[in-house]
Amino acid sequence: MNIDHLKLFVRIAVTNNISMAGKELGLSPAVSSAHINKLEEGLGVRLIHRTTRQVSLTEEGIDFLPHAQEVIASVELARASIGSGSVSPQGTLRITAPASFGRMHIVPALNDFLACYPDLTLDLRLSDSIIDMVEGGFDIAIRNSSLNDSSLVARKLACDNRILCASPTYLKKHGEPESIDDLVARDCIGLMGLEEWSFETPEGQQRIKPRNLLRMDNGEAVRDACARGIGITICSVWCAYEELKRGELVPVLEGFPLVSDTAIWAVYPSSRLLAPKVRAFIDFFVKLYGDRPYWEVH
Repeated sequence: MNIDHLKLFVRIAVTNNISMAGKELGLSPAVSSAHINKLEEGLGVRLIHRTTRQVSLTEEGIDFLPHAQEVIASVELARASIGSGSVSPQGTLRITAPASFGRMHIVPALNDFLACYPDLTLDLRLSDSIIDMVEGGFDIAIRNSSLNDSSLVARKLACDNRILCASPTYLKKHGEPESIDDLVARDCIGLMGLEEWSFETPEGQQRIKPRNLLRMDNGEAVRDACARGIGITICSVWCAYEELKRGELVPVLEGFPLVSDTAIWAVYPSSRLLAPKVRAFIDFFVKLYGDRPYWEVH
């Protein structure tokens, strides 16, 4: 089984386009079609539906995809082991990450990462939607939510501490809340998906449903609206640390910490083999963020 044919098949599964997938690998449309034909002939099954308008995987192709990805990862691992691991990670590393975290804390570090691994190229998709890694053909997903898929492995990259905060302008106008119950009557800014706020109190956990004057689906937008005095909100420290340092946002009700077990995770498909390019990315960002990420120092 030709590894180049497998790589082409995996890229077709992502792009749904034979010509586009072939172009990524330096192949003409005719050569790409020939490679897929040879792969299908060797397996004795049709992997791809071809029409004049689109390309999609057959049921056999869907079943075969994770095996093809594992074979590619195994070959990369074998190559890297030559010379006691002296071979640099190669190929294209496909990553999906939350939009705000990716823009603020992954993109700024990519120049240094690529300088360490000059044989790598990156495909980075920034989206707040939870994307199916196998279907999307991603090697790594960065997530700040719980892991529900048992077929995936997660490694913690950093903590995701969250605080209740407001702008000095808002607090000067409306006064600082003294208790959790005070929040019920205040203007709040909600992040979609976080409908209740839960706090630790001496009597145990207390939950409230805030009165949201404004709801949005992007953490940076929520932070910016809060800094402009619209209301009180919950922010991840990694998102609001610069505003906190500048005093544009200040913590509220620090005596009642938020209940949260979130973290920043690097998630990848479960396998006994970890591709060198995946390991390189994870190790780099674990070291960059460290035990106390730079955004926690303020």
